[in-house]
Amino acid sequence: MATAHRLAANRFDLIRLALASAVFAYHAIVLSALAPLSGLERAWGHVAEIAIQGFFIVSGALVAGSLVRAQSLADYAGKRVRRLYPAYATVILIPALISLLMGGNPGGVANYVGANLVFLNFLSPDLPGLFEGNRFTEVNGALWTLKIEVMFYLCLPIIGWVLRRMGRAQWIALVALYAAGEAWRHYVPVLLDHPLAPVLARQLPGQMAFFASGIALWQVWDLARAKPLWFGAAGLALVLLSALHPWLEPLRAAGLAGLVACAAFLPGPALNAARFGDISYGVYITHFPILQGLVMAGAFAALGYAAGFLLSAVGVIAASYALWHLVERPALRPSSHYRKVASNSEQD
Repeated sequence: MATAHRLAANRFDLIRLALASAVFAYHAIVLSALAPLSGLERAWGHVAEIAIQGFFIVSGALVAGSLVRAQSLADYAGKRVRRLYPAYATVILIPALISLLMGGNPGGVANYVGANLVFLNFLSPDLPGLFEGNRFTEVNGALWTLKIEVMFYLCLPIIGWVLRRMGRAQWIALVALYAAGEAWRHYVPVLLDHPLAPVLARQLPGQMAFFASGIALWQVWDLARAKPLWFGAAGLALVLLSALHPWLEPLRAAGLAGLVACAAFLPGPALNAARFGDISYGVYITHFPILQGLVMAGAFAALGYAAGFLLSAVGVIAASYALWHLVERPALRPSSHYRKVASNSEQD
């Protein structure tokens, strides 16, 4: 079946927006640091973790499809750069400019820009004069996943080549990739006695099971679209099993992939979340500095969490639409799926 037709009639735009919003809500709780909400941090932290894992699954499926549709590796790379980097660079440079205008040390700003533009956010997460009195001083603590995304984009052509070479045995390779990722994620903190072991465990090898599950979803795309309830039932069972015992936790990635497939293909209204623009990426990469700015300005302390959250939500939505229309969409090719979805919706 043609890959263009395979992309029709799904809710992946809505799923990505819901996942980004879940991470936004978690960071609103954590960054505002209001006492009445302190008990929600741990519970909502699990929701945010699952949301990020869901992102990796969706990315695995959609980017695997992008690789299949690409005419060459250069075409694939060009599409990935256009989709990811212009908006990413924008959210790096705007806070840096604000820091300079506020009298921030140029050397510190240069360090921040240099490290973050190449996805090495951990080397310089702070900017001079920004958020120094906040509970957390990072400018954009949500960007650590972008480094993992980029590493996956680099690995995927090799993974795709191996899968093609293995033919019908490609599922063996996917299962091995899945198992290796889970082994890294769970055993690095156990075997490596170092304070940074948990951070190392969550880097790309430790997230590969989720990307592999997404690739697998792309491989069975037509079946998932035909039998979404089967995938949903199996996914729910695996997710519930994964919560029963730590040894069963590696089942989560496969379970989440089943739930994602069910949500994407279940019969019913399309619920086009990109009707006026695909803002899911914008919500994810803009919400953290906007929240930090409102916390620094005392908005949450003065207004309370509900009003502060509403104000931040309005700011994030406005910034995301601006980012889409001014940066993201112009950077995409006219043939881009993301542009077509928004254009077709605007013509309805």
